[in-house]
Amino acid sequence: MHKKKWLAMFVIASFLTSFIHSKTSAATLFQADKFPFKEMQVQVMPEFDYPEDWGSRDVPSLLVGEYGTITNNSGQDYDGKIEIPVPANEKGFEAYLVAEFPEENKPEVQRPYDIDKNTGIVSWKPAKAIKNNETYKFVIEYYTKTIEVKKQKSFTYQLINHAAIDQLDVIFYSPMDAKNIKLEPNIANRTKSEYGEELYYYQYKNVKPKDNLTFTFSYIKDGTESTMEAINQQQPPNDANHSGVTATDQVKKETSSSTSTQPLIGIGGASIIGLALIITGIFVYLGLKGNTLAGRRSKGKGSIDKKQEKMQPVKKIQKSNNADEKKELRKKLLTGKIDQEMYEEEMKKLI
Repeated sequence: MHKKKWLAMFVIASFLTSFIHSKTSAATLFQADKFPFKEMQVQVMPEFDYPEDWGSRDVPSLLVGEYGTITNNSGQDYDGKIEIPVPANEKGFEAYLVAEFPEENKPEVQRPYDIDKNTGIVSWKPAKAIKNNETYKFVIEYYTKTIEVKKQKSFTYQLINHAAIDQLDVIFYSPMDAKNIKLEPNIANRTKSEYGEELYYYQYKNVKPKDNLTFTFSYIKDGTESTMEAINQQQPPNDANHSGVTATDQVKKETSSSTSTQPLIGIGGASIIGLALIITGIFVYLGLKGNTLAGRRSKGKGSIDKKQEKMQPVKKIQKSNNADEKKELRKKLLTGKIDQEMYEEEMKKLI
């Protein structure tokens, strides 16, 4: 009799343990449909910049940045890994950055990450659990060598999404001095910086899961100079008409006469575009006058590459480090990771 009671209690205990374990596992298992995107911006930048270890410039670089804001709709706090699809099997794929934005208008914070080339998934664990019904902002940046070089240079970009996206912006930066630019589907919106860089962007609402959007981009460009190198050779406009221009102002101005039936970007609709567009106001603020923007973060498992310092006087090392930090801050402002106020704040600390 006692044996039967103990056996029954053992079975019940095993069942409860299994149930609790399953529930805990479910809580840490990422389900894309439970984490839809409130906003997502994709920046596609051919020949915009090159990693330090790129190699031959005869192979053009394609830099892609994905900025996302997801919402935890799982019904409970989530303390597991985030999983986002990337084209890990594309030629020359090189992960450059995986980071989160823990505070509004503050620089991104890098996170260790893993890439599964079989599934095409980059995964990382946020520094803190994502509370139920709260949002989480992140950025993924990567390079590929997928630009084909023939009479024209061309590439195809496909956005692979496993979750619904409320608002999506896809921005194409044309290389500096590029000609005969063609983009399919037909251009929805377009603007141009004072430096001559063409910017093309699409806006979408309520994108469904696995509604993978595909774009083709082609152009003619002589030489191998990157956009950032070309910009550094130029003097920024210095007249009063440009000193207060913002990204939203520029986009509204350029799109006001557009015949496109796509929704135009206004103050509300520019929440994602923001400072990501390279426009006159940003360059005036930066006062770029030939400075290089070569400060780079390292690749590989998301860890920051701490360069080994050679035996030098302390003052020289500090000066070099500050220069690299200033360059990195400028690039963050150019790509919209920080705003002007934050840029100015951080620059003061380096002076």
